[in-house]
Amino acid sequence: MKKTFKLIIFSIILIFSYLSLNSCGSSNDTVSCFPSTPINVSLNLNLPAYFNLTQPQGWLYINEQQSGTRGLIIVRGSGNTFKVYDRNAPHLCPDTNTTLEVKDDISIVCPKDNATWILLTGNPTSGTSLPPKTYLYNYDASSNVLNIYF
Repeated sequence: MKKTFKLIIFSIILIFSYLSLNSCGSSNDTVSCFPSTPINVSLNLNLPAYFNLTQPQGWLYINEQQSGTRGLIIVRGSGNTFKVYDRNAPHLCPDTNTTLEVKDDISIVCPKDNATWILLTGNPTSGTSLPPKTYLYNYDASSNVLNIYF
């Protein structure tokens, strides 16, 4: 009886350990199953394809090579500031309909659960407390080149 009890307890501990290691729990900025891929994008904003990024509050989807698993959303703030968001929903494991989309030029929406964020700031407005994953950038105003990296 003691041996069977120990075996059951060991099995339960093993199952919970496995589930906790492979679950989709939250960390500080994204769920633990959020894909981590290198980001290395260089955009010459003098090119017509990037015209929206020369205007305050202009935004674009970027789906170039090395722009993450689902691409980026880049938003121009005031002056020479930008926000660069990953298009993977930060609060859900990647799945169908978890690619973030811009709606009405003012918000970012997750089509899976309708969680929303403010486009210019990334602040969550409903459905989650996690902001979209953001990336570092370097903007050279003299050459009008935006480099995004992670």
